[in-house]
Amino acid sequence: MSTGVNIDPTRRPQAVAAWVLALPFVALFLAFTAGPVLASLGMSFTDFRISDMRSPFSVDFVGLENYTALLGDELFRKVAMNTALYVVLGVPLTMSLALAVAVGLNRVGRLRGLFRVGYYLPVVTSIVAVSVVWKFIYRDNGGLLNIVLGWVGVDGLAWLDSTTLALPSVVVMSAWRNLGFLMVIFLAGLQTVPKEQHEAAEVDGATAWQRFRHITLPTLRPTLLFGAIITSIGYLQFFEEAFVMTSGGPLDATRSVTFFTYDQFGFGNHAYAAAASYLLFLAVVVLTFIQFKLLGEKD
Repeated sequence: MSTGVNIDPTRRPQAVAAWVLALPFVALFLAFTAGPVLASLGMSFTDFRISDMRSPFSVDFVGLENYTALLGDELFRKVAMNTALYVVLGVPLTMSLALAVAVGLNRVGRLRGLFRVGYYLPVVTSIVAVSVVWKFIYRDNGGLLNIVLGWVGVDGLAWLDSTTLALPSVVVMSAWRNLGFLMVIFLAGLQTVPKEQHEAAEVDGATAWQRFRHITLPTLRPTLLFGAIITSIGYLQFFEEAFVMTSGGPLDATRSVTFFTYDQFGFGNHAYAAAASYLLFLAVVVLTFIQFKLLGEKD
């Protein structure tokens, strides 16, 4: 008995045409995405350096040596902690602000579109431009924030020059910039909340907070999961903000894993940089798995 897959002869030309149309994309994907990814993964298990560019096949296989060296590298542990704090502080703050704004705009009538554009505008603005503006806001001398604090008798702080304040300051800027993206997503999710349930709960005497907690939030669970995953992946890879505002300082207080990888690549330690990037990829996978467990649908 034949177990082969029989293809309808009348549909074979369509299948061939589909593959012909998809071939350019497949070729580009293999050449510029899949190929480099696999090459960098293999590189992370070697001692490849910039000096080996002329003879790439003369490098030695070192196994997990780069990974074990990273775990023992004090600077890498510090930047990993910075990245973890950035995610732990930034993701809940951004999601909370975006959800609050979305709930408020969901009750606004005619000016909802205007407010949505206003909140979303920072998202489409260049991150470099935003970071430069906020760098001037945070300036120790003459910064807008310290000027405003001076009006109420509060001495200005060195927001970006303090090892304790620099990272939270960058987190606040990132939350302000990214809340508009989540706001649009949450607004779309709020449209799926059944109004009938809210009306019935209100008739039964439920307060606004009780309705939000027991009706709105459970309905938004898939939307919150999507927002948490997207925001976490972006925050795990933060680089431009620290690069422009603090150059990773002071004393590496805002240096991230991606910043560390960028530096190692610039130093010519290509294999070491590749290993660092795959540890970051592993962190993305683990964090996404945890978020699915916490926010995914319960059986």
